[in-house]
Amino acid sequence: MSRPVRSKICGITNPDDALCAAKAGADAIGLVFYKPSPRYVDIQQARQICEALPPFVSVVGLFVNAEQQEIDSVCDQIPLSLLQFHGDESVQECSKYTLPYIKALRVRCRDDVLTAAEEYHSSQGLLVDAYKKGVPGGTGETFDWSLLPKNINLPLILAGGLTPGNVRAAIEQVKPYAVDVSGGVERDKGKKDHQEIERFLNEVSRGREI
Repeated sequence: MSRPVRSKICGITNPDDALCAAKAGADAIGLVFYKPSPRYVDIQQARQICEALPPFVSVVGLFVNAEQQEIDSVCDQIPLSLLQFHGDESVQECSKYTLPYIKALRVRCRDDVLTAAEEYHSSQGLLVDAYKKGVPGGTGETFDWSLLPKNINLPLILAGGLTPGNVRAAIEQVKPYAVDVSGGVERDKGKKDHQEIERFLNEVSRGREI
């Protein structure tokens, strides 16, 4: 039985980009609470973005090796739907919170994916991204999709170098639960190109029944 492929536009930094993503059909947006990132948002920015969103668009908070106090503070002030852990967080650290979570993995080999899916069995899904030493994500680079197992015990969220030009092929090859894009729809880091968002989500729609 076919099912729709979900979509997330990550690294949203302003209400206009969030509204564009929502109107174009994104299922979720991602807010980056990692200060070294050019897509970082503070509490005030995040609140303005969330207030602008229409209903039924999930808001995902991305963290990288953050302290529990910091995550708790964000959760208390921002209506997040889901936590995304992009660092070296253990399953115990990811499971501390009342919100569900997804775990990001920078893929180097097939066994990485199988091991992570088993270890983070309590997560809502496994986000697979390109590996680049010293960079927790957002590299804008693709990786060898053939490394991804066909049947793992978690929903697979494909990230890493996706663009309007390759996302349909990615969906056809990987058959993920969802796709996640940030740099592939930007005109500058942290500033989305609205036409590229629309193109990306149109391509997802064309390939979403798998």
